[in-house]
Amino acid sequence: MFNPDRLEDLQFSTEKQIMDRKSARIKAINLAEPIVAMANADGGYLAIGIEDNGDITGIDDYEENINELLTVPFDYCKPSVKVDVKTIDVVDCNGKANHILRMQVFPSDKVIANQSDVVFLRVGDKSKKLNFEQRLQLVYAKGVKFFENQPVAGASIDDIDLKYVTNYCQRIGYEKGDAEHYLRHNHDFITTQGDEDLVSGSAILLFGKNPQRFFPRARIRFIRYEGKTAEVGDRMNVIKDKKFDGRILDQLNDAIAFVKTQIREYTKLGKGAKFQTIPEFPEFCWTELIVNAAAHRDYSIGGTDIQIKMFDDHFTVESPGILPGVVRINNIREFHYSRNPMIVELLNEYDMVKEFGEGVDRIYRDMAEAGLPEPEYKQSEFMLYATLKNKNWGKTDASWVVTTHDGGQDTTHDTTHDEVQDTTHDVSSLIEFCSVPRSRTEMMEYMKLVNRKHFSEYYLKPLLESGRLKMTIPDKPQSKNQKYVSSKVQN
Repeated sequence: MFNPDRLEDLQFSTEKQIMDRKSARIKAINLAEPIVAMANADGGYLAIGIEDNGDITGIDDYEENINELLTVPFDYCKPSVKVDVKTIDVVDCNGKANHILRMQVFPSDKVIANQSDVVFLRVGDKSKKLNFEQRLQLVYAKGVKFFENQPVAGASIDDIDLKYVTNYCQRIGYEKGDAEHYLRHNHDFITTQGDEDLVSGSAILLFGKNPQRFFPRARIRFIRYEGKTAEVGDRMNVIKDKKFDGRILDQLNDAIAFVKTQIREYTKLGKGAKFQTIPEFPEFCWTELIVNAAAHRDYSIGGTDIQIKMFDDHFTVESPGILPGVVRINNIREFHYSRNPMIVELLNEYDMVKEFGEGVDRIYRDMAEAGLPEPEYKQSEFMLYATLKNKNWGKTDASWVVTTHDGGQDTTHDTTHDEVQDTTHDVSSLIEFCSVPRSRTEMMEYMKLVNRKHFSEYYLKPLLESGRLKMTIPDKPQSKNQKYVSSKVQN
């Protein structure tokens, strides 16, 4: 987890979306670009006095330039950008006492331009210049208040789990006050109007005792179907249906843990008589789709929930709302924009957001490396659909054994996870084990397997058919005294 108060993170952090390093020699006009870009996105941190490679060169020898850099958020940004500046004692790369400047850039609810009226947006480790259309899209996005900041009717501080907030404050190192102080002095989680406390939607969704009291459909639902399409009526093919309620972080932890038990593995006897096991989808890909849905869904849409739908050949996450900000289907690998920045911030603190601003691009890369089709995104009027396809997409390969991690059976195969987890075992070692005659029970114990049908169909039968194992009583295949021996010994 990135910690802006830890020097090593400022030197070497790879969280490019919210972190950048700049030499103290940088010109003020050039520093305006990353400040504008971060303010238009999710905010971030600039470590001034650290080179791109992490070398600490410090700021002490550049006092005049540093004084000008400190004016950039006000003199080179229109409108001005809110920042927090901290000087940190360091030892520079020459072994001398020195200082660096850490500038925290806060996200703005307005569109920020530089002194030349050019708008930038933070995209990965770059400050991307926006064209007219992209700038207009950002204006529209910024013009709408974040729903998560809106007060929740009827909610009070009694609806907040202050113990949970305390744990969060400890995690982020908040020491300015207790849990209630944090809520009242950060992100407007709680504001006061007259004698009334106003509790924001993000406070309820992130820290509430029972968020579904106010947001009944702010939850995650998992549905698994038998087959490749969703059927209705007397052809209904739902075989699992599970809902996950509670705070957003709890929903995600529970949903991801459960879905992990449903992600299948494909196993078959490959070249060299070795079993090959591959997951249905790379873990990062399906977890990122679920996290993105919770982080960026439109919580103002109360009529539906996030739905994870698993079919035999694909996996789809449906998230209420259209793509936020400047993000579109054709630039989704490149652009990042948070509809719910407070929710994203908490998920980032709990390491749910693995690659800040670059997760979608990694999904494409990981799917390609796994030999799987590209992810597919589709936008309807109020729903975003993200789909992953597995190796069964559009074909049937009977040589693969399909299993799940929940101890249950696949709809077409009588196998369990316990039997698959060791299938990478080198079959040659089983042949060696049978250098003396062994019973079926002895062989299964050696391979740490318990299902006789699975062992027979995917271990014993192929080895007998290939001639690598022989029966000691070939005339009586079903004999209770039957044993098996490697062919090289028998010959």
